[in-house]
Amino acid sequence: MLHTGRVQTRALVQADELRAEIAADGPALIVDVRWSLAGADRSGYAAGHLPGAVFCDLDTDLAGPPGDGGRHPLPTSAQMAALMGRLGITPDRRVVVLDGGAGAAAARAWWCLRWAGHQDVRVLDGGLAAWVAAGGPVEAGLVEPVPTDVVVVRPGSMPTVTAEQVLHRTVGRLLDARAPARFRGEAESVDPVAGHIPGAVSCWTGSLQGLDGRYLPPEQLRDLLLGTTEVVDLTAYCGSGVTASQLVLVGHEVGLEVALYPGSWSHWVRDPERPVATGA
Repeated sequence: MLHTGRVQTRALVQADELRAEIAADGPALIVDVRWSLAGADRSGYAAGHLPGAVFCDLDTDLAGPPGDGGRHPLPTSAQMAALMGRLGITPDRRVVVLDGGAGAAAARAWWCLRWAGHQDVRVLDGGLAAWVAAGGPVEAGLVEPVPTDVVVVRPGSMPTVTAEQVLHRTVGRLLDARAPARFRGEAESVDPVAGHIPGAVSCWTGSLQGLDGRYLPPEQLRDLLLGTTEVVDLTAYCGSGVTASQLVLVGHEVGLEVALYPGSWSHWVRDPERPVATGA
């Protein structure tokens, strides 16, 4: 496991900043990854999206098939290379990803591209709603991406941990990104077992954003991640590795490296020998 360290590249871009960049420098590649547990929101994308934005399906583009690795296992390097080639992501291409505003899908896209070695990728803070609120234009219809053969993939460029590392408590502070009721084991509508990994602390992604859908100021985000102690290692998990990407994202924004347990709870509970805790 990698130790936390200072991170320099910003992870978030504000809507007004993006509008100014587009006006001054020409468009970055905008990737729309609107998604929910019900699946990809292609109809929402077709109804209105940022001008020139291309669509990305989280379930098929940013995850492997569900199974032993969990509900959303990591995509393979070949899968990421195919996606980047199809979308036209060359090594020097600026990329901005967004979703409908909840943040999880955009964070997953950011994480996967960073994991594949692409550095110049940011998340539109607040998603489409923030863009519209800032007066940004939208267009309807589908945008066909311009593919490229110039693709460089360096898998493993973001830190991850295994279930064995989590089991043997070599991961430092373990953050559970799910809603508090799921963490406590009071409700579980997605996975077959309720509860959380023993020793984990609740760090619900719903607490990361304000009423406007944008992320909280850096000092508040840092407090949510660290709690009352300064720790050496941070690791995030959730139900299947999607929403936990938001904890990695905000950690990056405030200068903390957060590792991801990719399979997360959906992988943890596949082995009945792994311990489960309930309660606060």
